[in-house]
Amino acid sequence: MKAPIVLAVDTPDLEIAKQWIAATQDSVSVYKLGLEFFLTFGHAGVKAIQSETDADIFLDLKLHDIPHTVQGAASAIASLAPRFLTVHASGGRAMVKAAVDAVPATDVTAVTILTSLSEEDLFEIGYANPALESAVALAKMSVTAGARAIVCSPLEIAAIRSAVGVTPTIITPGVRPLSEVGSDDQKRTMTPRDAISAGATLVVIGRPITKSWSEGAQVMKSKARAIADEILN
Repeated sequence: MKAPIVLAVDTPDLEIAKQWIAATQDSVSVYKLGLEFFLTFGHAGVKAIQSETDADIFLDLKLHDIPHTVQGAASAIASLAPRFLTVHASGGRAMVKAAVDAVPATDVTAVTILTSLSEEDLFEIGYANPALESAVALAKMSVTAGARAIVCSPLEIAAIRSAVGVTPTIITPGVRPLSEVGSDDQKRTMTPRDAISAGATLVVIGRPITKSWSEGAQVMKSKARAIADEILN
């Protein structure tokens, strides 16, 4: 059975990306293609991945510009019909709505506070409130602007779920299997199962699965299955 896992396909090699999908698609529900992937392979690369799997595609471009520009950028990928497309919630209500208007068949996904940022980082940037308050405010604003999904740290899931209700999808990066919590650049972490229990719909996992590729496809498949079972059981 597939688990509510979004696998971050962070590789500059399209053939390796296809092999990752072949190794994990029994366990993974969504594949996330990021900015590096899209700038390297473009529309053709996304279509190549879509041809390998019937799983949903999460196009993680984190659009952030004036509303007119974001509307144009979102329109430019509309033909790919990804299930999710990210924008930065901090771009504001009009910008989020511009993306929503451009891709009505896609769930515009508002990124609240990057999980790589600490509280100190936020205050240095100029945020007046701590991460929790800021993320909740950004999520509420984005949903009222038409976003159908939210990206937030595991530590903000419960508060955002309470604020936006049961309908919006909550997607949570920064989750790590218990043995790996705190081992890399994600500062605000939680185990995948705890994140789902707190109210997340989907959890984004990358390196805990993809780093096992160096040991072979079967090891990667087993790692994905083990993490999926950790969530489902």
